[in-house]
This record gives sequence, structure tokens and C-alpha cells, in this order.
Amino acid sequence: MSGGQILITGGSGQVGIELCHLPWPENVRLWVPGHSELDLSSPAGVSKALEGRQLAAIVNAGAYTAVDRAESEPVAAFTVNALGPAALAEAARRMGAPLVHVSTDYVFDGRKDGFYAENDPVAPLGVYGASKEAGEQAVRTIHHRSAIVRTAWLVSPHRNNFLKTMLRLASERPALRVVADQIGCPTAALDLARALQVIVLRLLCDPNAPTGTFHFVNAGQATWHGLATAVLARAQQHGHPAPPVEAISTAEYPTPAPRPSNSRLSVAGLTKAYGIVPRPWPEAVAEAVDSFLDSKSSS
Repeated sequence: MSGGQILITGGSGQVGIELCHLPWPENVRLWVPGHSELDLSSPAGVSKALEGRQLAAIVNAGAYTAVDRAESEPVAAFTVNALGPAALAEAARRMGAPLVHVSTDYVFDGRKDGFYAENDPVAPLGVYGASKEAGEQAVRTIHHRSAIVRTAWLVSPHRNNFLKTMLRLASERPALRVVADQIGCPTAALDLARALQVIVLRLLCDPNAPTGTFHFVNAGQATWHGLATAVLARAQQHGHPAPPVEAISTAEYPTPAPRPSNSRLSVAGLTKAYGIVPRPWPEAVAEAVDSFLDSKSSS
């Protein structure tokens, strides 16, 4: 297969960390620049950092992900999530390198009854979702050899996420209250990283590899309340506190940015195109809980 250097943006995020931990073919080298070297909040800086470089491929796992703060920082959100990917797509097109771009369930309004397909109409409810949808449009329009991969409800042992928040609160409070009227597909950042690796390596060696928009989430569905309950049940096996979890409504937990009530994504398109069949979310989430608590106990 073709090798070369692959740029990974967002290397300090959940997905970026997992991408860096994966085993890669010997003829592939990863370039994982820090913010000082490549900053998505400066599209001109991105273009300058990539000027004169010849990359084999780009995986954009970087994003502005502060969903609620985006409501009061729309320019920052759109700069990182739309203009940053536009600069990456332009550079990738110039180099003739494929681009794999990570997007989100927040491009949908959550009103569909069932799992969202890739070609369902987008209708973001807030600034974050709108900025990510604009990033998709930029990538799609600028570079035809691109794969946009939407995901949802990411958890991992790294950075800030729902799994780690639940474990922290469980050690601080006698009971938890978690929203039970939003439904989605919990997804391990590790599993998403593995899927992104499959896609980018195929794009590297096959000029006819499928491009376009895909979804990757772990199999099955849950509410946030169901996910919290599963996380704490697994943690209890490690001797971690597992207080009761009360089911509440979205109305009882208001946030600056509205959330889609249905974030379920169909992965049928990705399975057909790349043969990727995600494992069930309880298995993936249990592994993430084990990894996090094992690392804490050994540190």
C-alpha cells in the first residue's frame, strides 16, 4: 500500500489521542502538531503551516467542541469548525491527498423517528451544530476525495467526557440526576479512531475508495440515563461508588444550547462502503471504564 506522512489534527483530543495510540503500518508516519504549530482557529495559519508540504493524507479530528459556550462564541466556533476544515480541504486538494473529517450528530435536529441516514436533511439547533454543518459543506465543496464521518456521544479514558464526569460525580454525591428523554448511540473514541484508520488507509492505497458522508457509532442505543447507569454498574465492579441515578427530563436540566432529542445514527452506509461493523456500545463503554479506572489505580 501507499505510505507517507499523515497529518492528525486535534491530537490532544479524545479521538486524536486514540489515533496516535493505534498501531500503524511501518511505511506510515504521523505528524501530530500542537496548537503552536497548527491552529485551526487561524485558517490563514493552517494554510501557511501546510504550504510546501506534501502529505499522504489528513485526518481532521480537531474541533471547537464546547457546545454550550459556542452559543456565546459563534465566531470562534465557526472559525475552528468551518474555516479551519476549509483550509485543510484546500491544502489536501492541492497536495492530491485524501481528507477524513470528523463531524457530529448535532447537524440534525433530533425530530426524526428512527436512525438518521447520511442523506437525511440537516437542521442544526444551535451554533455548534451549525458550525459543524458548515465545516461539512466546506470539505464537501472544496475537495472531492474526502470522507466526512459523523459520530455521537463519544466517551474514552481521555479528556473531559460524559463517562469521566459520571465517575467523578459518583464519588462526590449520594445520588445523580441524569436526562432520560434524549436517545443516542454511545461511542468509544477508540472504536471511532479504528474506523477512521481503516478509511484513511483505504483512501491512501485505493484511488476508487468510497468518499462522501458516513456515520460511525457503536451498535445499539441508550438514553443518557441508561449510559450513566451502565458506566456506574461497570465501575462498581472496580469498587468504585455507584450511587442511584434518577431519571429526569431535558426540561429539568436546561442548557444554553439545545440538544437533539434523537441522536441515533445509522452506520449502514459505512458498513457497505468499508465493511466496518461496530461492536455493541455496552462492550465498548465497559472497556473504556476499565481502562480509565485501571490507569487511575496504577498511577
